[in-house]
Amino acid sequence: MASTKEYLEYVLEQLSELNDISYRAMMGEYIIYYHGRVIGGIYDDRFLVKNTKNARALMPDVSMELPYEGAKEMLLVEDIENKAFLRDLFEVMVCELPMPRKKK
Repeated sequence: MASTKEYLEYVLEQLSELNDISYRAMMGEYIIYYHGRVIGGIYDDRFLVKNTKNARALMPDVSMELPYEGAKEMLLVEDIENKAFLRDLFEVMVCELPMPRKKK
């Protein structure tokens, strides 16, 4: 099942306190970027973020979910209504994530 544009718009509104948020549509889902780094995505209308130490510290009871078959497990963000939490989550995660590789 693909994610809806409406859910993407909802997530982007919840992330509106952050600068430099972008996204890319990919095979019916959406990859979310923060300062050019892949932070997570929207898969089957679920907001999932990468499994990082700092993210797990902010969400100690987090559910691990597969975005799609064959992928690594990601963290399900359940407190999506809390803009301050999302801002803090992204701020602590970004330092743990690599910059994307330059294309040749």
